[in-house]
Amino acid sequence: MTLFSRLKAANPSDWQAYITHDFVQGLGRGDLPREAFEFYLKQDYLFLIHFARAYALAAYKSDNLDDLKAAAKTVNGLVDTEMSLHVKYCAGWGISEAEMQQVTEAPENMAYTRYVLERGMAGDILDLYVALAPCIVGYGEIGRALMDNPATVKEGNPYLPWIEVYASDDYQEMVEDSIRQIDRLAESRFTEKRFDSLSKTFGDATRLEISFWQMGLNAL
Repeated sequence: MTLFSRLKAANPSDWQAYITHDFVQGLGRGDLPREAFEFYLKQDYLFLIHFARAYALAAYKSDNLDDLKAAAKTVNGLVDTEMSLHVKYCAGWGISEAEMQQVTEAPENMAYTRYVLERGMAGDILDLYVALAPCIVGYGEIGRALMDNPATVKEGNPYLPWIEVYASDDYQEMVEDSIRQIDRLAESRFTEKRFDSLSKTFGDATRLEISFWQMGLNAL
């Protein structure tokens, strides 16, 4: 059983509330209000910037070359690829990068991203990766579940491209890499005495993910 699986199993209600949130269900049905999704997209642009900062912090926290390379690869991927893809995707919704750069960061966005950075600053690299895990792995689980669900609307669903990104083989491989990286870090850093603390971090981050979904609905 991976450490991630243990952490998820220790926070079942929060995890379920996250992956089945009303925002997510609206994506699957295709009836999520456009305004909610556009608000989410703009905030996600800012989120990705802080996400890259968190992985830069992971590089700093690394005490060996392999961990440093893994973190640096993710930073480069986020800055050079993921951000560009996000900008291109948002352009299809009529949202320019210049517009996103002027957006005021929502309190829910601040709370989540700063929490992740705080856990990385206060703890070690394992604390940081556990705080990051609900986002990376959760989006993959959500994307796959929506794609596999026969109730998900495929024909004419404006959110199908979003679902396809996170259900894709490329993203699922990223999810598996993240889970394996947590286990690699745990080999030298994890003890059973740390589990409760790591579980709290995982639960906190998952609840902040729930707030991030709710942020979009609250913008209506």
